[in-house]
Formats: sequence, C-alpha cells, structure tokens
Amino acid sequence: MKQIEVVAAIIHDDKGRIFASQRGYGEWKDWWEFPGGKMEAGETPEEALKREIWEELETRIVVERFVETVEWDYPSFHLTMHCYVCHVGSGHLELKEHEAAKWLHKDELESVNWLPADWEVVKHLIKNGRTY
Repeated sequence: MKQIEVVAAIIHDDKGRIFASQRGYGEWKDWWEFPGGKMEAGETPEEALKREIWEELETRIVVERFVETVEWDYPSFHLTMHCYVCHVGSGHLELKEHEAAKWLHKDELESVNWLPADWEVVKHLIKNGRTY
C-alpha cells in the first residue's frame, strides 16, 4: 500500500476557535480537514507545515506544539499525519486551494464532515476538553 506522510495545522485564534478548511478537489472533495500537506525530503515537520500553510493560505504561522500523529488506512494509501497546534503570525488565511473555510468553536467541531484521519484529531481535541 502506498505510504503518504503529511503535516496538519490546528490553527487557533484568541477566541478559542479552530480553523477548518474544505477540500475543493480530488476524491475527497467537499470533506473538511486541517490545512497542511506533504512533507518534502529533508524537511522537519515544522518546516513542512510552515511551507504548506504559506502555499495554501499565504499566511505565516507560529508552530506552538506537537499534538499527535495519526495513522490511518484510506482505501488506496496509508496516511501518517503529524498534527501541531499553531496560530497566525502574519497574513489573513487566503484560500488558494480550498473551496471554503470556517472558524469553529469547540461545540461546533462536529458540524462539518471531517476527513476520517482529521476526525481522529477532532475526537482527541474534544476528549481533552480543549480545542488547542
């Protein structure tokens, strides 16, 4: 099975909300996810996350801390997703690849159709009683 390693940003704001983005392409179009993407050779997860968020959202983020790594088997590949809590350093989260985005309070996290691996992260956040 194909192996894919990615990073994901759990971007929060000062109101305790989490940024969720809706995929605008591919097999999982219209599903919701934490923004991020594939790591490139020689990158640390934090470097990859900063690069991906700049490419996808034209925003500079501050990576605060590691949350968890999710291992998930999709039908055509195995995903390893490293998740980090972040906040916006500069920029305004301009959508370059996604079709929509929302800021969600903790009690709204279940209101969107998360990708299966991202749903694992949402459950972790809810279980631990905080969104970031």
